[in-house]
Amino acid sequence: MKIVGITACPTGIAHTYMAAEGLEKAGRELGHSVKIETQGVETGNILTAQEIQEADLVIISASNNVDLSRFDGKKMIEVSIQESVKNPQKVMKDAISGKNSRIFRSADNGGAEKTEQQMGAGLYKHLMSGVNYMLPFVIAGGILIAFSFMFGIHASDPADPSYNVLAEALSKIGGGAAFTMMVPMLAAGIAYSIAGRQGMCPGVVAGILANNIGAGFLGGLIGALFAGYLTVFLARRIKIPKAVETLKGLIIIPLLATGITGFFMLFIVGEPIKYLLNALTLFLHSLDSTQGVLFGALIGIMMAADMGGPINKSIATFSIALMSTGVYGPVAACMVAGMTPPLGLALATTLFKKKFTADEREAGKSCWVLGLSYITEGAIPFAVADPIHVIPALMAGSAVAGAISLGSNCASLAPHGGIWILPIPNVITNLPMYILALAAGTIVTCLGLALLKWKNSYE
Repeated sequence: MKIVGITACPTGIAHTYMAAEGLEKAGRELGHSVKIETQGVETGNILTAQEIQEADLVIISASNNVDLSRFDGKKMIEVSIQESVKNPQKVMKDAISGKNSRIFRSADNGGAEKTEQQMGAGLYKHLMSGVNYMLPFVIAGGILIAFSFMFGIHASDPADPSYNVLAEALSKIGGGAAFTMMVPMLAAGIAYSIAGRQGMCPGVVAGILANNIGAGFLGGLIGALFAGYLTVFLARRIKIPKAVETLKGLIIIPLLATGITGFFMLFIVGEPIKYLLNALTLFLHSLDSTQGVLFGALIGIMMAADMGGPINKSIATFSIALMSTGVYGPVAACMVAGMTPPLGLALATTLFKKKFTADEREAGKSCWVLGLSYITEGAIPFAVADPIHVIPALMAGSAVAGAISLGSNCASLAPHGGIWILPIPNVITNLPMYILALAAGTIVTCLGLALLKWKNSYE
């Protein structure tokens, strides 16, 4: 049997490639030809039209919206990216047996039929599509802003004695342009996932208005959901003669959806969400050290609970979104807590070799690089193989790292980058305590693994 497919995760960094590798390996072991296209940071292993035509089965494993129009008429199964990472053999066997498969029928992009199919993907998938659109703007913008601080905290201000023209340029590019597009792109991605191309215009408008009225990411998220489902409703309900049907998708639906969404944002969402967001921001700014420790520990536990899954992505997305309100502590706690699991495993496989298999010890070597790069997913193979012993240790170490970070008022002006951004001056506040948080979390994870895996012994 010839099998093709697509894997895609919100960040496009780890899950995308781990799922593809797992599915291809599982397929080969079952005696089938498998080729998986990876829609990560870049699209790799691209499927040709001939390969799709000759395929007997298509597997779509994605947590965000992907274009399925190429697979019209093909037998298809859709599963979450987490399923393919954790149990690719089961996914492959279910797909081959025909479990939950269907013949895919694509509609015109942005049409009502396509929208209905996408709605079945669920709210989480729509939100992750929005995150996928947003992340490049957040990461690029945040790191460019961080680079501007190399010249001084206020070097981008022409009125400040430390003013530097390069710092001002970096600040305008990163903060004035890229970072400003964070909420509009989040809203655009969500609306597109729900309603296809027709949802893009009202979605972007919802995000821009959320910025303008101070409703921030919460307003953009609510506005995007409203815009997407409103577009779906209009696409279903509006009927016009076939002779002028082109006007429906080109003018009528975008006009009505954008106008109604705009009024919804200005007169319904605006003030309540602005008030709620301001209250949340004030609360986070007012956290004392004890409250910071508790909140940081909670962030750490969530980051390590499923290592890049829905829980991890939820708290990470929430923390990144808070950056638009000037709250930078939670994202720092997320990053240090996300680095800890792979690093703790790498250290444990080095110090306590007999508690791990030869394959695990080899995988532990790559965890050094993955952990330092803030790729929490490096811990997944260990957690899948022994969840009862591994996951509690990971959660304990990440809780310690997050608690120390937020309790010490550490903050990060960049949402990603791991240890590689630490040399940039001023990007991490209270850097010594941040490094201590990382070291402490790694050691606690390592010792937790040594304690909990005491029954396992391998030569």
